[in-house]
Amino acid sequence: MPLPSHISFYKYDPSEAVAAVAAALFGIAFVWSTFMTIRKRAWIWIVQVLAIFMEVLGYADRIKSAGDPTNLNLYAVQFCVIILAPVLMAAAIYVVFGRIVVHVVPAQQRTTKLLWVPPRWITPIFVAFDVIALVVQLIGAILVSTTQATDKNAANKLNMGKNIAVAGLAIQIAAFGLFTIVAARFHFTSRQFEASLQSRYEDGGSGSAVFVKGSSRKINPNWRRLLYAINFSCGFVLIRSVFRVVEFAGGNNGAVMQQEWFMYVFDTLPIFLVVCSFCFMFPSSYIPHMSFRVPKHPSGARELESQDEPTIGLREVEN
Repeated sequence: MPLPSHISFYKYDPSEAVAAVAAALFGIAFVWSTFMTIRKRAWIWIVQVLAIFMEVLGYADRIKSAGDPTNLNLYAVQFCVIILAPVLMAAAIYVVFGRIVVHVVPAQQRTTKLLWVPPRWITPIFVAFDVIALVVQLIGAILVSTTQATDKNAANKLNMGKNIAVAGLAIQIAAFGLFTIVAARFHFTSRQFEASLQSRYEDGGSGSAVFVKGSSRKINPNWRRLLYAINFSCGFVLIRSVFRVVEFAGGNNGAVMQQEWFMYVFDTLPIFLVVCSFCFMFPSSYIPHMSFRVPKHPSGARELESQDEPTIGLREVEN
């Protein structure tokens, strides 16, 4: 049975103008991120580019949905896409942190004691939880967004969809919360070997990548700046995830569902700040080899034999 034309899927009057601003801002970020990904050949960052594109698509669709709030298809697309995009962003953050560990932490200090997680399993473990959270949230989002008021057992379907979505968000919060603690702790514990690394730099010139004695890995002397982007982004993603849990838990009659500004303040803004963090501090400017596989012998390294230990040459990073 078709939904009556006077029934809106929103509990408020959605703004086309605000949705257009959000779409435009994410659109600019998408263009810049795509350009940098191609320029730096940071192919693993395609995950983040796809997530930003999903935000653009979601808010562009929301403009149409705001003009036709009784259209189920328009509402479902914007709802699902905006809900799921941050899950991909979390996966991108996991990958970047894993690459920092590989390229920065000396092999002898790359331990579970330092990171609380087996170093070689950092990315696989957290990405696996991210995929599970993505699938569960997708199922919940589809149930919620496609249930019409006139459907048989509509109330049960909505409750089931919300419970499933909350379960997916809970998985994401648990995994991402642990990761946030690990990343924040690493920001401080990394100082244990930072001084040692600096003393072994072939050249500590700003804006360049250096190789250190006894290592075959390239390091940007300013690599710690990327940790700030990771830690800030973790905080923003957690704020957004907690907001969504509160939103689903409150239901259609909850205060969060009744006001549109909640979504823009606690979802749109935090996620846009995540995107901006990595636009300003693009990962490939700080760590090498953002391709899908990390080479065993990074290109550009040339070992010079010495009596004590090999000294690896300096190579300028392309900006």
